[in-house]
Amino acid sequence: MKTIGVLTSGGDSPGMNTALRSIVRTCAHYKIKCVGIVRGYSGLIEDNTKVLNTRSVRGIINKGGTFLYSARCDEFRQASGRKKAYKTLRNNNIDGLIVKERSFPLKSKIMYKSASGGVESLNIFKVSNIKKVIQEEREKQKKIKIQAMQREKIEAQKRFKQQEELAIKAKALELREEEKLGRERKIELQKFIRLEQAELRKERAEKQRKFLEQIALEKKIEQFRKREALEIKNLEKYVLSQQRESYEEVQQRIERIKEKYRSLREQKVNEAIRERVAQLGIKIEDTDNKETLLEKERIYNQEREKIEYALESFYRSAHSLCFQINKRYIPKYLSIMRVVDRRFETGEIFIKWDDTAEDDWLILIYIKDNSPDEGIIIEDKSNPEKHNSYEFKPTEIFRASDLMVDSLTKLLDRERNKKKVS
Repeated sequence: MKTIGVLTSGGDSPGMNTALRSIVRTCAHYKIKCVGIVRGYSGLIEDNTKVLNTRSVRGIINKGGTFLYSARCDEFRQASGRKKAYKTLRNNNIDGLIVKERSFPLKSKIMYKSASGGVESLNIFKVSNIKKVIQEEREKQKKIKIQAMQREKIEAQKRFKQQEELAIKAKALELREEEKLGRERKIELQKFIRLEQAELRKERAEKQRKFLEQIALEKKIEQFRKREALEIKNLEKYVLSQQRESYEEVQQRIERIKEKYRSLREQKVNEAIRERVAQLGIKIEDTDNKETLLEKERIYNQEREKIEYALESFYRSAHSLCFQINKRYIPKYLSIMRVVDRRFETGEIFIKWDDTAEDDWLILIYIKDNSPDEGIIIEDKSNPEKHNSYEFKPTEIFRASDLMVDSLTKLLDRERNKKKVS
C-alpha cells in the first residue's frame, strides 16, 4: 500500500483533529503518502483533495472540529455517487480509505477495477485499526517478497541445473566431434601417405626407366660389337680360303667395318647423352660433341648436388612440420598440408594445401641467386594481407623452422576463427 486517503464525515465530534494528526504522522513514519479529502464524501465525489504531511497537521491538536471539514452526502449512497468517488480514488492512486465519523457505514463499499483488470472493493478502515492494518499490510508485502525470493531462488537453481546439463551435453557432443574428427584425420592421413608413396613410386619408376634405357643402350652397343666381330671373322675365313699374295684390300675392308660399327656406337651414345642432357633442361648447341655434353652434364649435376645438399635440412624440417600439423592440429573441414619437393627440377620446396593448385603455395624455399653460398630464401604468404620474404644462412635451420612453425600456427588460428564465426 503506497497511498492512503482520509476524510471526516458526519457531525463534528471531539478529537477529530487529533485523530487526523495521528493518521498523517503514522503514514509519514511508514513512508506512505496521505491524501486528505475535504468536506467528507462530497469532496470525495467532487475530487476535492490535498496531500497531507507532518507540516500540514502542525498546531491542530488543541483545535476543535476537523480542519478537513465534514459534510453529509446523500449522493454517496447511490451507485452513481460511488462511481464518481471511485474515479477520484483512481485519479489520485489511492489504495485505501480511512473514514472518521460517528456512524461508520460498514455496508458501504466502493467497487473499482484494479490495474490487473479484476473488480475489487476499496478497503475502508476504522481509525482505531489503522496501525494494525498498516502492520498487516507490511507483513503481507514482506511475505510476498519472501515468496518472490524463494521462487527466484528455485528458478536460479533450475537455470543452473539446466546450464550444467547443457554443458555436459556440449562436452559430450564435442567429444563425439573430436572422435569423428580423429577418424576423419586418420583416413585423410592414410590417403596422404598413399599419395606420397605413389609419388615416391613414380620417382623410383622414372629412375628405373632411365636405368633400363641405359642397359638397353649398352646391350645395343654390345650387339654392334658382336656383329662387328662376326663380320670380321667371316671375312678372315673367306680370306684364308683364298690364295692371295696381298692382303691389303682385306685389311682395308676390316678397317672400314670397324669404322662403320664405331660410328654407329658413337651415334647411339651421342643420341642417348644428348637426350639425357636435354631432359635436364641444359641448353644444347648443334656443334656440341660427346665430351662437351658430358662436361655440361657433370657441371649441372655438381650444381644440383650443391643445391640439394644445401636444401636437405630445410626439406626435412618442412616435411616433419607438415606431418605433425596434419597429425595433430589440423581442424575439421580443413585440407591437409603437403610438401612439394622440386629440388632436382627447379631447386625449390613448396608448402601448400593439398587441394589447391601447384603454384598456390603458402611457403616457398629456394637458393638465393642459385648459389648455396649466397643463402636460403623463404617466402611466406600464409597471411593474405602480408607477403614476407626472409633470408637465412644454410646453417640457420632452427631459426627457419621457428619461422615456419609460427606462420603455419597463425594460419590455423585464423582458419579456426573463420569457422567459428561462420
